[in-house]
Amino acid sequence: MINILLVDDHELVRMGIKRILEDIRGIKVVGDTDTGESAVQFCRKHNPDVVLMDMNMPGIGGIEATKKILRYCPDTRIIFLTVHTENPIPAKVMQIGASGYLTKGAGPDEMIKAIRQVHSGQRYLAPDIAQQMALGQLSGSEENPFDSLSERELQIMFMITKGEKVQDISNQLNLSSKTVNSYRYRMFEKLNISGDVELTHLAIRHGMLDTNKL
Repeated sequence: MINILLVDDHELVRMGIKRILEDIRGIKVVGDTDTGESAVQFCRKHNPDVVLMDMNMPGIGGIEATKKILRYCPDTRIIFLTVHTENPIPAKVMQIGASGYLTKGAGPDEMIKAIRQVHSGQRYLAPDIAQQMALGQLSGSEENPFDSLSERELQIMFMITKGEKVQDISNQLNLSSKTVNSYRYRMFEKLNISGDVELTHLAIRHGMLDTNKL
């Protein structure tokens, strides 16, 4: 039996996935939650086999939650299930240890295939994402300015564009406010922008944000 944890801040999404998986032989949804923090707590207590993880959520979000889960539960496999299709996001999450990447446009059969594949120890990338990443590597181009950001800068970018203040970010990531601001200003420099509003506009323009959550 493959035990699944669902992590998404939209209850309707979690309910929909539950209904898809509840009749699938060999797969059981053992929990669902709406924040990265609660996902980490659940994994430390129950050690599920596979986590279906959203990217943008209140609090620490999917990237930091993934890092923590893999630190405490190295055998847990994590599949990102998100609206984001543009690099550098898929590449970044695979680099931090995620086992799979699906978009929310994936069909039920593909999701089930991904769950079984990562549970067997393999990785799974949605075909369109895999093609995009391969083409990006072949071309060597960096058309998306967010490619230049580190994992931490990318994480803080998501938190800023959700409207979170520096102090809130520092509390959630266990960093000083000075350190968060250092990342913030370094990010502005790399992106050639001067403030949070510009950052949000640039992120929307390059498909980095789920505008339904803004």
